[in-house]
Amino acid sequence: MYDFSVMWDWIAFSVRWLHLITAMAWIGASFYFVALDLMLKPNKDLPEGAYGEEWEVHGGGFYHTVKYLVAPARMPEHLTWHKWQSYTTWLSGAALLMIIYWVGGELFLIDPSKADLALWQAILISGGSLTIGWLLYDQLCKSKLSDNPTLLMLILFVILVVMAWGYNQIFTGRAALLHLGAFTATIMTANVFFQIMPNQRIVVEDLKAGRKPDPKYGKIAKVRSTHNNYLTLPVVFLMLSNHYPLAYGTEFAWIIASLIFLTGVTIRHYFNTMHATGKGPAWTWAVTVLIMVVIAWLSSVRPTETYDEAAEVPLTDYEQQFASAAGFEDAYDTVLGNCSMCHAREPVWGSMKWAPKKVYLETEGDVARHAEQIYLQAGISHAMPPPNAVEMPQEARETIIAWVKNARNGE
Repeated sequence: MYDFSVMWDWIAFSVRWLHLITAMAWIGASFYFVALDLMLKPNKDLPEGAYGEEWEVHGGGFYHTVKYLVAPARMPEHLTWHKWQSYTTWLSGAALLMIIYWVGGELFLIDPSKADLALWQAILISGGSLTIGWLLYDQLCKSKLSDNPTLLMLILFVILVVMAWGYNQIFTGRAALLHLGAFTATIMTANVFFQIMPNQRIVVEDLKAGRKPDPKYGKIAKVRSTHNNYLTLPVVFLMLSNHYPLAYGTEFAWIIASLIFLTGVTIRHYFNTMHATGKGPAWTWAVTVLIMVVIAWLSSVRPTETYDEAAEVPLTDYEQQFASAAGFEDAYDTVLGNCSMCHAREPVWGSMKWAPKKVYLETEGDVARHAEQIYLQAGISHAMPPPNAVEMPQEARETIIAWVKNARNGE
């Protein structure tokens, strides 16, 4: 019989790949149009209603772009809308969130040492927080704060810091940073779907009907687009953060995530200024480096949980399913002998100071909690342990495979 867990892992891989491709397309288009907007130059010979123009060379050809401050006098026959990159990025990201953090919530979402949550409760918080975040942000943008963009951005930053702290009080470190990224990305995509695109459609419909478009619709879209521009880099970092335990696996992960938003602002400010004036402010790089030094220092704080404390944490029903399965003792010994020298709270292999991806495989609860991952990484595949670390015999892998299959069959 085919092992569905293998197919499920490939489904997750495929959705992740789709998410990466569409995110690249969205970010690329977003950065290009912001840069183009900042590089526009005035010209007395421009058509009526035109704001500026830009000449570019690429791929052996020359491109002449003209921007209309509101809209051209006549609607062109062909109009390209840049929206599907954003929508597909969010939809694929939402699907990936469900696959990894909802279906695999017992392992990747819930942290019993932080909050005693049932899986359905954690999923409800996961999905609900994304919706609430957009509603709060949208109301702030529609308030009088919209007349003060700088203050609005500061309030948005405070909201993101609070969310980073809140997620870190409930979810695993990995899930907390990923959800902060999803929280921010939801705001960005909702900006496109609920504000930027509808306002642009109003302008198009006015032109088709022979009415003069109201400039306020373009202004609203510009504010939301600017927010998206400054939020993009932090979202990319958070999207990739699950590969870096130094980012999510420390007690100050929420502060690290918050500081990353500041680096996103400084870096984008440099490039935005450079596009507009031809020279970016050097101080932004100095500030960025300083922030990264602080982040590196925060990440060096050792985990506070000891082996003895971890051993006393009661097993969840999910973990108990594997801990009580036939063959667990042999599998546990196998994992200790082949994996725990690296996957320990204080690794003893080489100069390693942190367990890879903050995966601990020392206590019975550790091994039971990561059963499916052990099965995929060190059972049916030879991804772990690295061959230059331990030469794990096939018999040991078969022990792991048999144990996990017994647990699935209730044996």
